[in-house]
Amino acid sequence: MTEASRSATQPSFSVQGIQPGGTVFANLSFDELREHELRPDQPGHHQGHDTDTGAVVVYTGRFTGRSSKDKYLVEDDLTRDSVWWKSDTNGSDNQPMDAAAWDAVKGVTFDELSRGDLYVMDLFCGTNPETRMAVRVVTTVAWGAHFAKNMFVRPTAAELAQFEPDWTVFHAPEAELATHADYGMRSPVFAAFNLSERSTCVGGTWYGGEIKKGLFSMMNYFLPMQGVGSFHCSANVGERGDSALFFGLSGTGKTTLSTDPKRELIGDDEHGWDNQGVFNFEGGCYAKTIDLSADSEPEIFAAIRRNALLENVPLKGASPDYSDRSLTENTRVSYPLDHIDNIVKPVSRAGHPENIIFLTCDAFGILPPVARLDEEQAKYYYLNGYTAKVAGTELGLTEPTAAFSACFGGAFLTVHPTLYGKILGEKMAEHGSRAWLVNTGWSGGGYGVGKRMSLKITRAIIDSIFDGTLNNATFEAMPLFGLSIPTAVQGVDSAILNPRNAWSDKDAYDAGLNKLAGMFVKNFSKYTDNDAGVALAKAGPLLG
Repeated sequence: MTEASRSATQPSFSVQGIQPGGTVFANLSFDELREHELRPDQPGHHQGHDTDTGAVVVYTGRFTGRSSKDKYLVEDDLTRDSVWWKSDTNGSDNQPMDAAAWDAVKGVTFDELSRGDLYVMDLFCGTNPETRMAVRVVTTVAWGAHFAKNMFVRPTAAELAQFEPDWTVFHAPEAELATHADYGMRSPVFAAFNLSERSTCVGGTWYGGEIKKGLFSMMNYFLPMQGVGSFHCSANVGERGDSALFFGLSGTGKTTLSTDPKRELIGDDEHGWDNQGVFNFEGGCYAKTIDLSADSEPEIFAAIRRNALLENVPLKGASPDYSDRSLTENTRVSYPLDHIDNIVKPVSRAGHPENIIFLTCDAFGILPPVARLDEEQAKYYYLNGYTAKVAGTELGLTEPTAAFSACFGGAFLTVHPTLYGKILGEKMAEHGSRAWLVNTGWSGGGYGVGKRMSLKITRAIIDSIFDGTLNNATFEAMPLFGLSIPTAVQGVDSAILNPRNAWSDKDAYDAGLNKLAGMFVKNFSKYTDNDAGVALAKAGPLLG
């Protein structure tokens, strides 16, 4: 064992079937990882590049995002009747893999892991000791260990001394399964999960997010089975200890609105809700950097310093060029939570949330700026996970397009969406949490006709939610959807609160209302394959 590894117990890889061909570097410090990443003899995508920010930048080749079509779970007695398996219509990514395919995938992964040096990182997924998962990441890539160290909770020296993994990630980006067709697999690339063996094999892709989201998918299996909420959301907490959850798809303002100077951030992406309250799964953040500036996202910009790891950001000299889209729109940075000043410390957790906020960017201009939801409506809107893509932002889009993702994170759900909704509803009822639908999209007409809601308006709405005044407002019912719309919100023009009033062409609004209601009903039908989904459909739009 090298000097760099002596701070941790040497993992016993011979027991796991790996016979390392080189040195095992276990639980290196950030400085040691940086030294390995920047070594001039690192080949290809192993190589890191120094920047004038102090952060290291790496490049992930052809995969600059998750390869969702290459995700597999072993189907066995444990998973057969519990996993939300992929179908032609339900939106799940969980493709079944049999034992023979798993053995083949594991074989090529272990062969690659046995060729040379290995980097091992022992971490926790979850900040609550009662529900966290102890995770060991075994990788051929120094920056892969760095990414994991950034993203998950770093154990104390005492915890490391007695660390026993609950889950192991075998990360071998250069491993590919040439015989994939023999096992019904789409390609030689794989992110494969065996819940009975409690391990992951990743091969053929260098994208760091496969490690992060793969572990999130596993938390999304084990926690709901215990009645613990597992959510794709951000969270923050106010001075009086009132925590809040923010759900929303890309472009809805989830990161911007949860990063509030008046409140401390708990975390920006993945959280659990157990009997003690809300807790972060992670020890870091994984933020998009495209068009990043000190003015647009000052917290993220300032967090890009030594120990941060940039992905696929082109350089101008030694400077990251955040406007350069030549490699991908999905440029990223991972960094430890302590790179943010306004964060809950020392442990990113808080009490039970008083408010649950579902963010949507409705480019059709149909939904109100804010509506209060009852428990059943909250579960319904949570399962539908609605937003809309704006015309002109993607090739071929000529008008706004509805986008739905179950529980605002359908790609990462491992059990049926209705179970996540059931747990959310039970937690809300037990702790008196209020739910709100907040539209950060268009008012007075759809995209191209109306006007997008300003951040100032949305901030005023969020402030009224948090100070409790909005809950005591007078409400009116929205046709078809049955939403409760406040008639007045401090700091917001009352004329826009009822969306129909903001439209000059009332007939056009009514037509749009019926069209959007139909989209909601059609999408929700995919969750009515069980009794819970059938019952919950009544909380959505009611068409004649």
